[in-house]
Amino acid sequence: MADRKLKLGVVGLGRGFTVLLPTLAFHPRLEIVAAADARPEARERFAADFGGQALESVEAMCAGADIDAVYIATPHFCHADHAVAAAQAGKHVLVEKPMALSIADCTRMIDAAATAKTHLLVGPSHSYDAPIVKARQIIESGEFGPLHMITGLNYTDFIYRPRRPDELDSSQGGGVVYSQAAHQIDVARYLAGGMIETIYATTGNYDPKRPTEGAYSAMLKFASGAVANLTFSGYGHFDSDEFCNWRGETGGQKNPANYGTARRSIRDLATMEDEGQFKADRGYGGPSAAPFPTQPPQGLSHEHFGLFMLSCRDADIRPMPESVRVYANDEIIEHPLDPPTVPRAEVIDELSAAILDGVASVHTGEWGRATFEACEAVYRSAEGGGEVRLSHQVVVGSNK
Repeated sequence: MADRKLKLGVVGLGRGFTVLLPTLAFHPRLEIVAAADARPEARERFAADFGGQALESVEAMCAGADIDAVYIATPHFCHADHAVAAAQAGKHVLVEKPMALSIADCTRMIDAAATAKTHLLVGPSHSYDAPIVKARQIIESGEFGPLHMITGLNYTDFIYRPRRPDELDSSQGGGVVYSQAAHQIDVARYLAGGMIETIYATTGNYDPKRPTEGAYSAMLKFASGAVANLTFSGYGHFDSDEFCNWRGETGGQKNPANYGTARRSIRDLATMEDEGQFKADRGYGGPSAAPFPTQPPQGLSHEHFGLFMLSCRDADIRPMPESVRVYANDEIIEHPLDPPTVPRAEVIDELSAAILDGVASVHTGEWGRATFEACEAVYRSAEGGGEVRLSHQVVVGSNK
């Protein structure tokens, strides 16, 4: 069914949708048919850009539009209800990370999809990225012995980007643990086979004006014997994209001279309401929004999530935006990667292959629940729980 296009509806025309917009607009197996959003200005913009139906709710969209699947990009606390509504309408679902904000809600989503016999995928996350996939293939080949250790390091200005109040409220999924550890842990799980046994972690809440967790450091112990040490700071003055040839997270070239842009952008905003409005104005449908892309972004490298170093018995392996570099016993081996033609295409590749071709997915609801469980364990450990044992983990490629 390679010639058939997947008919997609989008729920939530916010930041997640905007980041994925070039993928949605230009992926060859995708047709964007409908959208749902509470904001009339966003609905008007969608109708103009895509010529599709624009409705106020996921229920109305699923009932009134000819769609196969729904991409859910609403705030974190809305994911579960929206995914269940879509599944109950017989639609396949791609839901942004974090999948939900409780194990119970994750399970509710999985059960709804199972009852409806629909696919449930979680993403985008950076475990879809081509350099990470290639690194796993190298590890799985066994050429350099077993994987022993993963080091992940990422410093960004995440906390100082314009935010809505809920994005700085941990109880509503704000802060870096659910938003950013969901990437970093997902990558580590994918590379190490998926089965985390225990997590020990700390979190940092260092700026009272941004009252949420802005940093964490976590040690993950895997059933394979591998250990991952993961650190993320959203308070970054240092930018770890310096380690990635000044390629940004989404693969574009960064200018180091733009240092401090995020902090400057919110410096003169007096209240969180002002900041939320500033973000909305720049968002899809807002007066300062970017124009609709007329072609895929040019000059991209692959996406990444900071520095990763993967230590096997006989080599250290480093996934990078343009290649995967293997530091073996006697030589450095470069595995170059063809640049992407459509950003984040791997996400839609997996979604369309599952729905149209019957290919088993990696990033299932069970996989997403396991990553959420690990993020929740970061909080539990940091709050005094010590080393937290996990119970909902799954191996790569399994939905059991």
